Amino acid sequence: MKINLEHKKEGLTFGQKAADRLTSTMGSWGFIITFVIFLIIWTIINGYFLVRYAARKPFDPFPFILLNLVLSCLAAIQAPIILMSQNRQAERDRVKAERDYIVNRKAEREVENIQKDLDEIKKLIRER
Repeated sequence: MKINLEHKKEGLTFGQKAADRLTSTMGSWGFIITFVIFLIIWTIINGYFLVRYAARKPFDPFPFILLNLVLSCLAAIQAPIILMSQNRQAERDRVKAERDYIVNRKAEREVENIQKDLDEIKKLIRER
């Protein structure tokens, strides 16, 4: 069976490698926990600390418009990257399914040949 070179790591473009790497990072608990900590720190600094202790105006006051812009940009960038990686995974799954089908068909033919041989052996035994 031939190995499909387009699905090997060496055959990937820079964009495909980056999409796979970013998707594995952004889809992890480590990323989620880090991002939640970032949001909490942002909120504490802008909502309480700067106003209470620094006696100056926060750089992103309460409705957190800058934070919303950052989150929107992150989502706008993440979505296409994740979709690219999912499309690549779907293509790998399709190739794997085709290979599995070929192997299953070959195994089925071999089982049929073995069954024919067994039938011939039974027939020869009965004729004795």
